[in-house]
Amino acid sequence: MIWNSGWRLAAAVSNAGGLGVIGSGSMYPEVLREHVRKCKAATRLPFAVNIPMLYPAVEEHIATVIAEQVPIVFTSAGNPATWTARLKDAGITVVHVVASVKFARKAQDAGVDAVVAEGFEAGGHNGREETTTLVLVPLVRDAVQVPVIAAGGIADGRSMLAAMALGADAVQMGSRFVCSEESSAHPAFKQHVVDSQEGDTLLTLKELAPVRMMRNAFFEEVRQAYARCATPEELKTLLGRARAKRGMFEGDLEQGELEIGQVGAALNDIRPAGEIVEHVIREFEAARQHLAALQIA
Repeated sequence: MIWNSGWRLAAAVSNAGGLGVIGSGSMYPEVLREHVRKCKAATRLPFAVNIPMLYPAVEEHIATVIAEQVPIVFTSAGNPATWTARLKDAGITVVHVVASVKFARKAQDAGVDAVVAEGFEAGGHNGREETTTLVLVPLVRDAVQVPVIAAGGIADGRSMLAAMALGADAVQMGSRFVCSEESSAHPAFKQHVVDSQEGDTLLTLKELAPVRMMRNAFFEEVRQAYARCATPEELKTLLGRARAKRGMFEGDLEQGELEIGQVGAALNDIRPAGEIVEHVIREFEAARQHLAALQIA
């Protein structure tokens, strides 16, 4: 959710009864501090910060969330053993994002309080195993004792209920909230997601860090680079810097990196985050009641 989830979105989700998460991967340390303080001013309810451990200034982000007494931290894209103990010593609840059973077990051994089992359908950076949410969640549920949060392809109450049936204790939604009024994404990117169709995203750049993004002129350059057997160094040069900012935050729909999950094809509107939360819960309850009323022959 880099370039998409700042304090406005996090506070709106928390105020609606969810757990809002600030995506810190696109923020300088002083910017993260500002977002945390503004979020505290906008909600009295718990919120979280996601810290990708591949971020260059990760140590400064860790120091910030500790100093600002952020209640919950989601770590991702790295070894959970690196920071979990320090965060927990500061009284912070730690959740780690995983894409495989192997890393779920490692996260549990590192002492995390919960794991996010994120399937191949999810947008942004993904696991190399390409395990789908439908397969990953029950595998992780059977492998660990800590709570499991399902992610990847979940954007409504029906998919939330399905994740619970698979053994999840909660769900995490990213793409659905990209298309919210409080999202910091560029309006052109939000509308581009709403207009997208099935098959408009693909997972690529596995040699660097696997990422799911939308097809556009930049993606076509990546495809052509693979066709000529480009080296990882050449791919890194092609990616350059600030591609994600250029696409999602600045609205360059052709040369920017447009990260969104497969479920983007199912999103049809841009609405307030609070309405999204309420709608998802209503759908969840309706789906649960429908299943309860089914007669099994």
